[in-house]
Amino acid sequence: MVAALLGKKIGMTRVYAEDGTIVPVTVILAGPCSVLQVKNVDESLDRYNAVQLGFEDVKPHRSTLPMIGHAAAAGTGPKKFIREIRMTETPEAVAGDVWTVEVFEAAGAQYVDIVGTTKGHGFTGVMKRHGFGGQPASHGTERKHRSPGSIGGHANLGLGRNIKKGKRMAGHSGSVRRTSRNQEIVGLDKENNLLLVKGSVPGPNGGYVLVRQAKAKS
Repeated sequence: MVAALLGKKIGMTRVYAEDGTIVPVTVILAGPCSVLQVKNVDESLDRYNAVQLGFEDVKPHRSTLPMIGHAAAAGTGPKKFIREIRMTETPEAVAGDVWTVEVFEAAGAQYVDIVGTTKGHGFTGVMKRHGFGGQPASHGTERKHRSPGSIGGHANLGLGRNIKKGKRMAGHSGSVRRTSRNQEIVGLDKENNLLLVKGSVPGPNGGYVLVRQAKAKS
């Protein structure tokens, strides 16, 4: 079974290894997560194996009647963050189970993949969004220092006056789904449901993340 949990990014800190070196870590509040639904190839109408997890209680008046009934079928209340974990084998979990950080210890996972949403930067120019160098600071440049410059030219040959799809220009930046792969597990705090991961995690502090056993490393 693939070990996975939903959680919330708390922030970063550092821990000291046995040899005295400093290890930067990200603290994640991982679980407890309630199993809302279990799907398998034989019995489920969806024809695939999966476990649906829910994290963090939400007030019923902030949820919907379908979600309240869906959670009640598993013997729990509505959840704020819900995700589905695909599995290759038939899940052994039962609706109503509660998963904690101990699932990683039971699975022997040493590395995890973390899926989150990056910080949003709104509408940004090409220098911040794509790392353009901008225009010269002198020699006739007037109020165009951060401009992208010409967007036509020979780069668009074959399309006439149209701009090629994917042209790097100003626009919405950030707030996209990203996966930080093969992050090493430094420590587990079972009492407080904390997971210490070496390295950075996408998203701001307080952002929701999906932590699952690494696919490339075990």
